[in-house]
Amino acid sequence: MGSVFLPHLKTAWHVDQAILSEDDRVVVIRFGREEETECMILDEILYSISEKIKNFGVVYLVNLDRVPDFNQMYELDQNRREPYTLMFFYRNKHMLVDFGTGNNNKLNFPIYDKQELIDIIETVYRGARKGKGLVMSPKDYSRVAKNI
Repeated sequence: MGSVFLPHLKTAWHVDQAILSEDDRVVVIRFGREEETECMILDEILYSISEKIKNFGVVYLVNLDRVPDFNQMYELDQNRREPYTLMFFYRNKHMLVDFGTGNNNKLNFPIYDKQELIDIIETVYRGARKGKGLVMSPKDYSRVAKNI
């Protein structure tokens, strides 16, 4: 149900505009397919925290099949192995996060704890405001990502 209430970016132009137009908050983009269970769960969590993060983050959803323009550029899942990918942008810059998984470009493993996700977004925001392009995740997810 969360995917119904969160804004969807329907074209590559809309994605670009969302990233370009936000000057003071982290743009969180969930790339995925709304019909997949894991994606539905994440969308619910994102919707439930959207009000809490509104001062430092904004969430958008992008369907990989309807907007395939970024699939190759960001190495998004085209073989349906990853149910979703979360990416973070600040002032038109892709923010990297070291989760301990070896992939700093994106978050593509399950996080079911709302506070953990808020903490990650807030960490990205604080690092971005200091001019950092890479931030350390508040928690090491190396074990979580290996179990997928």
